[in-house]
Amino acid sequence: MRYITADEAARRWGVTTRLVQRYCKQGRIAGVERLGSSWRIPEGTVKPDDPRRQEHASAPQAPSPRPTSSFQNLMPLMGTAYVPGTAEAFVASFANGTRASVSQAELAYFSGNAERARDLAAPLLKSDDAETRLSACLICAFSNLTLGRINDARFALDGALGSMNSEMGGGTPPEVAAMAVFIGNAASALLHLPAPKPAQPAPDLLPLLPPGLRLFACYVHAHRLYLEGAYEQSYGIVLGAFAMADAFYPIPAIYLHLAAVMSLMALRRTDEARRHVLAAWDIARPDGLIQPFGEHHGLLGGMLEAEIKPAWPDDFKRMIDITYRFSAGWRRVHNPSTADDVADNLTTTEFAVCMLASRDWSNAEIAEHMGFSVNRVKECLSNAFRKLGVSSRKDLAQFMLA
Repeated sequence: MRYITADEAARRWGVTTRLVQRYCKQGRIAGVERLGSSWRIPEGTVKPDDPRRQEHASAPQAPSPRPTSSFQNLMPLMGTAYVPGTAEAFVASFANGTRASVSQAELAYFSGNAERARDLAAPLLKSDDAETRLSACLICAFSNLTLGRINDARFALDGALGSMNSEMGGGTPPEVAAMAVFIGNAASALLHLPAPKPAQPAPDLLPLLPPGLRLFACYVHAHRLYLEGAYEQSYGIVLGAFAMADAFYPIPAIYLHLAAVMSLMALRRTDEARRHVLAAWDIARPDGLIQPFGEHHGLLGGMLEAEIKPAWPDDFKRMIDITYRFSAGWRRVHNPSTADDVADNLTTTEFAVCMLASRDWSNAEIAEHMGFSVNRVKECLSNAFRKLGVSSRKDLAQFMLA
């Protein structure tokens, strides 16, 4: 078994070393060992609940006049600072219950197992707990897109997008409103749909989210800015999110790195984009978190073909399989909702080539980036022109994602 020091645990959990040492002394960390005046802690251990909260909880409390959100069941895997390679162990550390079910569904989804994710999350759509129900809406919406179950996807999506109004009535605690805004915006941004309009103006609720979900909310904001063509601002949000992080949160980090690739490719800053896509893959690969790459393939400007395919061909095949299935469902929701006509009859390679061509990359530049010949680029463009019924590169943009 591998171990880390109390100082390292404190850094990863975003707490003080003294608090970690207190956990050790109180026996709150399983498998911990004392070495003289220091401690060693099993790597991958999840931070215990703060004992001070338990002390307050045991004291008599006045009844609360309205419900609040603890965020315990709101995408718990996404919001956790675990060590890459230990996601499965983290999920298994939960006793059977709602939080365990939500985190199991998350792990299945991010690992590319849409069917298992849907099966685990679907029963939670009727939960009385808003955190659980909204987590299930998000997971079911995107799992069902991949499975081609469009009516089920729309039902779950309506639950996610409608949360900003249903959970934001008069007297709603700000934590609950923050949760609703987070889920609604995440669902709409990933589908390239307009941001849902709340029934009443909402204040800045980002600071109310726990740190891990706050980082994912930054990704959503960066994604929205990318769709608006504000590429420099989008990349700035990513860099700011990494700078403000109090610990390392793998799932938000993967999505933030991919958002950086999107904007950097639009800015033709290829070398920087390459570093970000490899950083995302370094985080994702130990746990097999392959779904985000399939979701973003069309936005990454051929970066998966250039960087992932040569070294990890089997993983690349899985990404492309996810891309085809996810994109097919995505278009069946996106195109009718926006009146856009994102191409649905191109191969992933043709789409990547057209994405770059629509941004004024020359055939030689595309060939060098993608790692094949100029003739292959010309063939891809010729096939795309024929399938889309256009005759020039300037006509491609209307069929691309952004």
